Amino acid sequence: MARNGDRFRRSDPALDEPFQGHRGFAWLWERMVRHEDPRERAMRKYVTGGVTGRVLEIGVGVGANWPYLPEGIDYVGIEPDPYMRRRAERHKDGRDLPVLPDRAEALSFPDESFDTVFTTLTFCSVQQPDRALEEVRRVLKPGGQFRFFEHLRPPGRITGRLADFITPAWKRAGGGCHPNRRTVQAIEAAGFTITERRGFSLGPVPMAAGVAIPIPLRVWW
Repeated sequence: MARNGDRFRRSDPALDEPFQGHRGFAWLWERMVRHEDPRERAMRKYVTGGVTGRVLEIGVGVGANWPYLPEGIDYVGIEPDPYMRRRAERHKDGRDLPVLPDRAEALSFPDESFDTVFTTLTFCSVQQPDRALEEVRRVLKPGGQFRFFEHLRPPGRITGRLADFITPAWKRAGGGCHPNRRTVQAIEAAGFTITERRGFSLGPVPMAAGVAIPIPLRVWW
Protein backbone atom coordinates (compact mmCIF):
# COMPACT_ATOMS: atom_id res chain seq x y z
CA MET A 1 0.00 0.00 0.00
CA ALA A 2 1.20 3.54 -0.72
CA ARG A 3 0.35 7.00 0.47
CA ASN A 4 -1.16 9.74 -1.69
CA GLY A 5 -1.17 12.87 0.45
CA ASP A 6 -2.67 11.62 3.68
CA ARG A 7 -4.78 8.97 1.93
CA PHE A 8 -3.88 5.34 1.38
CA ARG A 9 -4.09 3.97 -2.14
CA ARG A 10 -4.76 0.24 -1.97
CA SER A 11 -4.54 -2.11 -4.91
CA ASP A 12 -6.28 -5.41 -4.41
CA PRO A 13 -8.20 -7.03 -7.28
CA ALA A 14 -10.58 -8.72 -4.83
CA LEU A 15 -11.60 -5.33 -3.42
CA ASP A 16 -11.89 -3.70 -6.83
CA GLU A 17 -14.59 -6.13 -7.94
CA PRO A 18 -18.19 -4.89 -7.57
CA PHE A 19 -19.82 -6.07 -4.36
CA GLN A 20 -22.62 -8.41 -5.40
CA GLY A 21 -24.70 -8.15 -2.24
CA HIS A 22 -27.09 -10.62 -0.67
CA ARG A 23 -30.69 -9.84 -1.57
CA GLY A 24 -32.25 -12.70 0.40
CA PHE A 25 -30.13 -12.18 3.49
CA ALA A 26 -30.87 -8.44 3.53
CA TRP A 27 -34.58 -9.27 3.57
CA LEU A 28 -34.05 -11.80 6.38
CA TRP A 29 -31.75 -9.53 8.41
CA GLU A 30 -34.26 -6.70 8.44
CA ARG A 31 -36.78 -9.06 10.01
CA MET A 32 -34.29 -10.58 12.44
CA VAL A 33 -33.34 -7.14 13.77
CA ARG A 34 -36.98 -6.44 14.60
CA HIS A 35 -37.00 -9.48 16.91
CA GLU A 36 -33.61 -9.16 18.57
CA ASP A 37 -33.03 -10.32 22.11
CA PRO A 38 -33.34 -7.37 24.55
CA ARG A 39 -29.71 -7.93 25.49
CA GLU A 40 -28.67 -7.37 21.88
CA ARG A 41 -30.58 -4.10 21.81
CA ALA A 42 -28.93 -3.09 25.06
CA MET A 43 -25.52 -3.72 23.49
CA ARG A 44 -26.44 -1.62 20.48
CA LYS A 45 -27.41 1.21 22.82
CA TYR A 46 -24.19 0.82 24.79
CA VAL A 47 -21.99 0.94 21.70
CA THR A 48 -23.88 3.63 19.83
CA GLY A 49 -24.73 5.81 22.80
CA GLY A 50 -21.06 6.48 23.52
CA VAL A 51 -20.09 7.90 20.13
CA THR A 52 -18.97 11.53 19.93
CA GLY A 53 -17.76 14.09 17.42
CA ARG A 54 -17.09 12.94 13.87
CA VAL A 55 -18.44 9.38 13.71
CA LEU A 56 -18.02 6.50 11.25
CA GLU A 57 -20.20 3.40 11.33
CA ILE A 58 -18.68 0.31 9.73
CA GLY A 59 -21.46 -1.83 8.28
CA VAL A 60 -24.73 0.10 8.44
CA GLY A 61 -26.76 -2.93 7.43
CA VAL A 62 -30.44 -1.98 7.49
CA GLY A 63 -29.90 0.98 9.83
CA ALA A 64 -30.57 -0.90 13.06
CA ASN A 65 -28.34 1.42 15.10
CA TRP A 66 -29.79 4.70 13.89
CA PRO A 67 -32.52 5.01 16.56
CA TYR A 68 -29.81 4.99 19.25
CA LEU A 69 -27.52 7.65 17.77
CA PRO A 70 -27.04 10.65 20.07
CA GLU A 71 -27.78 14.18 18.92
CA GLY A 72 -25.05 16.54 17.83
CA ILE A 73 -22.70 14.11 16.09
CA ASP A 74 -21.33 14.35 12.55
CA TYR A 75 -22.21 10.91 11.18
CA VAL A 76 -21.32 8.92 8.08
CA GLY A 77 -21.74 5.18 7.53
CA ILE A 78 -20.45 2.63 5.06
CA GLU A 79 -22.31 -0.36 3.66
CA PRO A 80 -21.10 -2.17 0.51
CA ASP A 81 -24.18 -4.35 0.12
CA PRO A 82 -26.64 -2.53 -2.18
CA TYR A 83 -29.60 -4.49 -0.85
CA MET A 84 -28.79 -3.51 2.73
CA ARG A 85 -28.39 0.15 1.71
CA ARG A 86 -31.74 0.11 -0.06
CA ARG A 87 -33.49 -1.23 3.04
CA ALA A 88 -31.64 1.18 5.32
CA GLU A 89 -32.97 4.13 3.32
CA ARG A 90 -36.45 3.31 4.59
CA HIS A 91 -35.37 3.87 8.20
CA LYS A 92 -33.77 7.32 7.99
CA ASP A 93 -36.98 9.07 9.10
CA GLY A 94 -35.90 12.28 7.42
CA ARG A 95 -32.51 12.47 9.15
CA ASP A 96 -29.26 13.29 7.39
CA LEU A 97 -27.50 9.92 7.60
CA PRO A 98 -25.17 9.56 4.61
CA VAL A 99 -24.13 6.03 3.69
CA LEU A 100 -21.26 5.30 1.28
CA PRO A 101 -20.66 1.98 -0.55
CA ASP A 102 -17.10 1.65 0.83
CA ARG A 103 -15.71 -1.66 1.99
CA ALA A 104 -14.21 -1.76 5.46
CA GLU A 105 -10.87 -2.88 4.00
CA ALA A 106 -10.55 0.23 1.77
CA LEU A 107 -12.07 3.30 3.38
CA SER A 108 -12.21 6.46 1.25
CA PHE A 109 -11.40 8.82 4.13
CA PRO A 110 -8.17 10.66 4.99
CA ASP A 111 -6.03 9.60 7.93
CA GLU A 112 -7.21 10.66 11.41
CA SER A 113 -10.69 11.69 10.19
CA PHE A 114 -12.89 10.40 13.01
CA ASP A 115 -13.28 10.76 16.76
CA THR A 116 -15.24 7.52 16.95
CA VAL A 117 -15.57 4.45 14.74
CA PHE A 118 -18.18 1.87 15.69
CA THR A 119 -19.52 -1.40 14.39
CA THR A 120 -22.16 -3.92 15.42
CA LEU A 121 -22.40 -7.53 14.20
CA THR A 122 -20.34 -6.71 11.13
CA PHE A 123 -16.80 -8.07 11.40
CA CYS A 124 -18.07 -11.63 11.12
CA SER A 125 -18.80 -10.88 7.45
CA VAL A 126 -15.93 -8.56 6.50
CA GLN A 127 -13.86 -10.27 3.82
CA GLN A 128 -10.47 -9.29 5.28
CA PRO A 129 -10.99 -8.35 8.94
CA ASP A 130 -7.32 -7.73 9.75
CA ARG A 131 -7.03 -5.28 6.89
CA ALA A 132 -10.29 -3.61 7.94
CA LEU A 133 -8.93 -3.11 11.46
CA GLU A 134 -5.84 -1.48 9.97
CA GLU A 135 -8.18 0.93 8.22
CA VAL A 136 -10.04 1.65 11.46
CA ARG A 137 -6.72 2.53 13.08
CA ARG A 138 -5.80 4.73 10.15
CA VAL A 139 -8.95 6.86 10.13
CA LEU A 140 -9.20 7.27 13.92
CA LYS A 141 -7.81 10.45 15.43
CA PRO A 142 -5.21 10.04 18.20
CA GLY A 143 -7.11 9.10 21.34
CA GLY A 144 -10.21 8.16 19.35
CA GLN A 145 -12.43 5.21 20.22
CA PHE A 146 -13.35 2.06 18.34
CA ARG A 147 -16.62 0.80 19.81
CA PHE A 148 -17.79 -2.69 18.87
CA PHE A 149 -20.43 -5.37 19.39
CA GLU A 150 -19.74 -8.75 17.78
CA HIS A 151 -20.44 -12.46 18.16
CA LEU A 152 -17.43 -14.72 18.70
CA ARG A 153 -16.25 -18.26 18.17
CA PRO A 154 -17.56 -20.47 21.02
CA PRO A 155 -14.76 -21.35 23.45
CA GLY A 156 -15.71 -24.97 24.12
CA ARG A 157 -13.84 -27.76 22.38
CA ILE A 158 -16.98 -29.22 20.78
CA THR A 159 -18.85 -25.97 20.13
CA GLY A 160 -15.74 -24.28 18.78
CA ARG A 161 -15.03 -27.11 16.38
CA LEU A 162 -18.68 -27.14 15.34
CA ALA A 163 -18.43 -23.45 14.50
CA ASP A 164 -15.35 -24.18 12.40
CA PHE A 165 -17.13 -27.05 10.66
CA ILE A 166 -20.27 -25.13 9.71
CA THR A 167 -18.50 -21.92 8.65
CA PRO A 168 -18.08 -22.76 4.92
CA ALA A 169 -21.80 -23.44 4.47
CA TRP A 170 -22.93 -20.81 6.97
CA LYS A 171 -21.11 -17.94 5.27
CA ARG A 172 -22.76 -18.81 1.94
CA ALA A 173 -26.23 -18.83 3.46
CA GLY A 174 -25.70 -16.03 5.98
CA GLY A 175 -24.46 -13.10 3.94
CA GLY A 176 -20.78 -13.92 4.47
CA CYS A 177 -21.04 -14.46 8.24
CA HIS A 178 -18.21 -16.50 9.80
CA PRO A 179 -19.39 -17.97 13.14
CA ASN A 180 -15.81 -18.88 14.08
CA ARG A 181 -14.24 -15.41 14.04
CA ARG A 182 -12.05 -14.46 17.03
CA THR A 183 -12.77 -10.79 16.68
CA VAL A 184 -11.68 -9.60 20.13
CA GLN A 185 -8.25 -11.19 19.67
CA ALA A 186 -8.06 -9.66 16.19
CA ILE A 187 -8.77 -6.20 17.58
CA GLU A 188 -5.97 -6.56 20.11
CA ALA A 189 -3.59 -7.95 17.48
CA ALA A 190 -4.31 -4.93 15.28
CA GLY A 191 -2.81 -2.62 17.90
CA PHE A 192 -5.74 -1.69 20.13
CA THR A 193 -6.11 -1.78 23.89
CA ILE A 194 -9.58 -2.83 25.02
CA THR A 195 -10.48 -0.50 27.88
CA GLU A 196 -14.06 -1.69 28.41
CA ARG A 197 -15.69 -5.01 27.72
CA ARG A 198 -19.02 -6.60 28.50
CA GLY A 199 -20.94 -9.52 27.08
CA PHE A 200 -23.37 -12.40 27.36
CA SER A 201 -24.15 -15.63 25.54
CA LEU A 202 -26.97 -16.42 23.16
CA GLY A 203 -27.10 -20.17 23.61
CA PRO A 204 -23.56 -21.39 22.86
CA VAL A 205 -22.58 -18.17 21.07
CA PRO A 206 -20.57 -15.58 23.04
CA MET A 207 -21.44 -11.95 22.37
CA ALA A 208 -18.93 -9.23 23.23
CA ALA A 209 -19.10 -5.45 23.23
CA GLY A 210 -16.48 -2.97 24.24
CA VAL A 211 -14.34 0.06 23.67
CA ALA A 212 -10.86 -0.12 22.12
CA ILE A 213 -8.22 2.59 21.95
CA PRO A 214 -5.42 2.47 19.36
CA ILE A 215 -1.99 2.01 20.87
CA PRO A 216 0.35 4.77 19.59
CA LEU A 217 2.49 3.35 16.79
CA ARG A 218 5.74 4.31 18.51
CA VAL A 219 4.66 2.13 21.48
CA TRP A 220 3.06 -0.71 19.53
CA TRP A 221 6.02 -1.15 17.22
